[in-house]
Amino acid sequence: MNDKCAAGTGRFLEMIARTLEVSLDELGAIALTSKEKIEITSMCSVFAESEVISLIANNKEKADIADGVCRAIANKAFGLLRRVGMEPDFMMTGGVAKNPGVVRAAEEKIGSKFYICEEPEIVGATGAALYALEKSGI
Repeated sequence: MNDKCAAGTGRFLEMIARTLEVSLDELGAIALTSKEKIEITSMCSVFAESEVISLIANNKEKADIADGVCRAIANKAFGLLRRVGMEPDFMMTGGVAKNPGVVRAAEEKIGSKFYICEEPEIVGATGAALYALEKSGI
């Protein structure tokens, strides 16, 4: 993640939440209340933000826009999964796993439920620490 390309990351979701004038915690929850399917065509943070601004100007509901963003992230993840190969069971890690809108959209896309641990945002750091411990021979 960086400020040049944040597509599909927590930073991307923060930017969209700010544009929609909702908190990051609210973004996934409001996506679950969506009534209209809206497609966000760009995963580029800058272009997606422009799309969101245009949708707001066209009086689209925040929930529908949020759902569109969540589904765009799920579509990107699905494409990456297909390239590396998909084998059940699935686990979702990282802070984005705390977003119920993205989780639902991704589960619908792959047709399977995710295992999500209690603190998914620290899984990568925990794995790195365990790996370092193992390599250090302590």
